[in-house]
Amino acid sequence: MTSKRRWINIKKNYMLYLFILPSLAYLIIFNYAPLYGIQIGFKNFSAGLGIWGSPWVGFDHFKRFFQSYHFWALLRNTITLSLYGLIAGFPIPIILALLLNYSPSTRLKKIVQTTTYAPHFISTVVLVGILMVFLSPRSGVINQFIKMFGGDPVLFMGRADLFSHIYVWSGVWQGSGWASIIYIAVLSNVDQEQHEAAIVDGANKLHRIWHIDIPAIVPTMMILLILNVGRILSVGFEKAFLMQTDANLAASEIISTYVYKIGIQSAQYSYSTAIGLFNNVINVVILVMVNKLSGKLTGSSVW
Repeated sequence: MTSKRRWINIKKNYMLYLFILPSLAYLIIFNYAPLYGIQIGFKNFSAGLGIWGSPWVGFDHFKRFFQSYHFWALLRNTITLSLYGLIAGFPIPIILALLLNYSPSTRLKKIVQTTTYAPHFISTVVLVGILMVFLSPRSGVINQFIKMFGGDPVLFMGRADLFSHIYVWSGVWQGSGWASIIYIAVLSNVDQEQHEAAIVDGANKLHRIWHIDIPAIVPTMMILLILNVGRILSVGFEKAFLMQTDANLAASEIISTYVYKIGIQSAQYSYSTAIGLFNNVINVVILVMVNKLSGKLTGSSVW
């Protein structure tokens, strides 16, 4: 398309571009303009000198983080929570969507959907509060059952070996129903004639799921998998921070909580910026690699 023809099209559809303008302005102001501050990670930032006036130190802060005794523990905890959450949480919405798709009762389907969607609207603070109440060693429902069967109360929130399980499975409970919506939408668009033909040929439900439904949702599965893998080092800060105690810190201290403590609480802005930049760069590299691999293997990719 020539430049002249492009401007003719823009002029012709100027109302559409005006609708896009607020979103574009928001994206530039809040997503791209802050990138100006990335240079803090390469400087010894001083509020008095400002970003431009602060002395340049190159990769010193990155080296400090890589050589820190916290580095491997933070990386291990972050990757453990991410992979555990991905392995546990990714297939469950798919299974739930398939079960709901084959539910013979419309009433039952609506009840299950409402029940599984509801936890998504619970805030992180409220969710952690619920966990604290349910897992309390004195009055928690779980420990009441344990004591009922003759066991000793368990300090769930104080055990590092249980932290990842509580974090991941509470997240699965909260998000699976909402995450299944997109799969339900895809399954609702599957050509019913394929199912009718399969039934005539004697296929049971498992055969129809494997040969009709799964191939239909594979492209969507791959796109969501790519996006999830691209956030593998970006474990949610709020929930991990709220669930942290001195007793479980060995498993609950992740990159995002460490950046908060170093950057906000200790005012080491340059060091925390360097850590955050490292985290984001790794995420981008993984995202690009997985996207390219998915495109080659399945033909489905984000770009």
